[in-house]
Amino acid sequence: MDVKSRNYLLMNRQALEKDIKTSYIMDRMISDEVLTLQEEERVKQQNTQKERAAMLINIILTKDNNSYRSFYNALLHEGYRDLAALLQDGIPAISSGNGKSSMDGMTSYVKTVLCEGGVPQRPVVFVTRPKLVDAIKQKLCCLGSDPGWVTVYGMAGCGKTVLTAEALRDHQLLEDYFPGGVHWISVGKQDKAGLLIKLQNLCSRLEHDSTLSQRPPLNIEEAKDRLRLLMLRKYPRSLLILDDIWDSWVLKAFDNQCQVLITSRDRSVTDAVAGNKYEVHVESGLGHEKGLEILSLFVNMKISELPEQANCLVRECKGSPLVISLIGALLRDFPSRWEYYLKQLQNKQFKRIRKSSSYDYEALDEAMSISVEQLNDNYKDYYKDLSVLPKDVKVPTKVLCILWDMETEEVEDILQEFVNKSLLFCDRNGKSFHYYLHDLQLDFLTEKNRNQLQELHKNIVNQYKKYYKLNTPVPSQEDCMYWYNFLAYHMAGANMQKELRDLMFSLDWIKAKTELVGPAHLIHEYVEYSSILDQKDSTVRENFQEFLSLNGHLLGRQPFPDIIQLGLCQPETSEVYQQAKLYAQRETGTFYLEWIKDFE
Repeated sequence: MDVKSRNYLLMNRQALEKDIKTSYIMDRMISDEVLTLQEEERVKQQNTQKERAAMLINIILTKDNNSYRSFYNALLHEGYRDLAALLQDGIPAISSGNGKSSMDGMTSYVKTVLCEGGVPQRPVVFVTRPKLVDAIKQKLCCLGSDPGWVTVYGMAGCGKTVLTAEALRDHQLLEDYFPGGVHWISVGKQDKAGLLIKLQNLCSRLEHDSTLSQRPPLNIEEAKDRLRLLMLRKYPRSLLILDDIWDSWVLKAFDNQCQVLITSRDRSVTDAVAGNKYEVHVESGLGHEKGLEILSLFVNMKISELPEQANCLVRECKGSPLVISLIGALLRDFPSRWEYYLKQLQNKQFKRIRKSSSYDYEALDEAMSISVEQLNDNYKDYYKDLSVLPKDVKVPTKVLCILWDMETEEVEDILQEFVNKSLLFCDRNGKSFHYYLHDLQLDFLTEKNRNQLQELHKNIVNQYKKYYKLNTPVPSQEDCMYWYNFLAYHMAGANMQKELRDLMFSLDWIKAKTELVGPAHLIHEYVEYSSILDQKDSTVRENFQEFLSLNGHLLGRQPFPDIIQLGLCQPETSEVYQQAKLYAQRETGTFYLEWIKDFE
């Protein structure tokens, strides 16, 4: 920690120890990853409030500058503004990723550069995400004085624009790396005419103090040439920021051997341009504490004073800064509607969550649907098929190969398009690829395609039957566990009563599944799908459920017991016994015992 920062802590130690309650402050510092759970426990072990505060300060004094900043921000946001004011002048320098530093906050130099460059101001409610901001700074420093591209990418509403603007609020970064200034252009989805207007406006801005007034460029090529000369002769070592890029062809107009930062939902958007390339992936989710912090700032309350619905709201927002900000802005205007907005989120009523905010989109459904609409028509149906994927499940490529009846390479190409556009996530585990949707994306797809879900479930079941015919997946196959865990889920979603009954009342299926995952999941499915399985009465389902419950301790053992023999031990009236007897009669060369009770 800087000497100056350390001295400010020591000078104001008495006032801090007297007033602060450490619980919520430590929660925030743990969220910022500057305090460990073990250190929190050391603080909690102290007997009095004052002793706990003293221990926390002792721990902070052993740490770095980030701990001081986190402590200062925690005081500010937890209502200790007077104590935060005591520490304000001791806020340490922010590293720009190159070992140099600058004063925290906005210097007059930074304000001037960013104002002239058209960089957006901080939103009214702003919560720092220091790791991501530092990552963007470091990639900008990697450019050095060479031409190149930094891509900040992520799904809709994850905070790309706000984080990029925040990274530029660094005196040392601007002075050392971009002395020619920064130039921010909000691009968005454009056709050629719209792009030409953007280029004309940029050229006009860059020529604003020129003694010779030039006519606007008449076409994109002319605009590209003029921009290249302006950046080379008048603004060398400057940074061009292109916010919200959708199409790679747009970037070619700015491919002028200069330094460019872009924000985009599409990771692959820079594939069409040359030069050094660096990436920063903005994760889709805020931590729970950060979400509560945003809500507390919107409604001007301490986190400890938020109603009980606040925790549920943050969980339903799935960590999305866009959704939390939309909800927070609505609650600021309607502070009694906590329960109402919670129900809207739980019921996936995205169109009702609508509010002007610092984001480009006023409603959640608008933010997500625009990404889907930009897909090529032949890809939209493939993306719709993902509406029936189970939540929080990583799906192996082979499952989608079966669904679409395609080779692995074809499927991976389609899915990579979705991944590049931040519409899908990929977990690469060695040679095997597994894909999954963010909860909000899946909620959106489910709601958007609600009337088609049954057909989509039916399609995946039919494709499974077409591929496996009368066989069942074997453990060596990549997709095996998916089908054993979720085939019944898809049949139930398709309301395929006969198929579901045939599956769930099959000793072959029960044997294969229990060998892999034990009986508990099957018992759960009997309960969950009972309304479909109990077509005429519940007897058959109850027979199988009871069979698994009574024999669960045996079915979890190795070597696996003979399920036919176990079935023959059931009462003669049981459907399990009837099936087992048929199997036993068909088997040749296998000896089975049938228990006969003699009541004489």
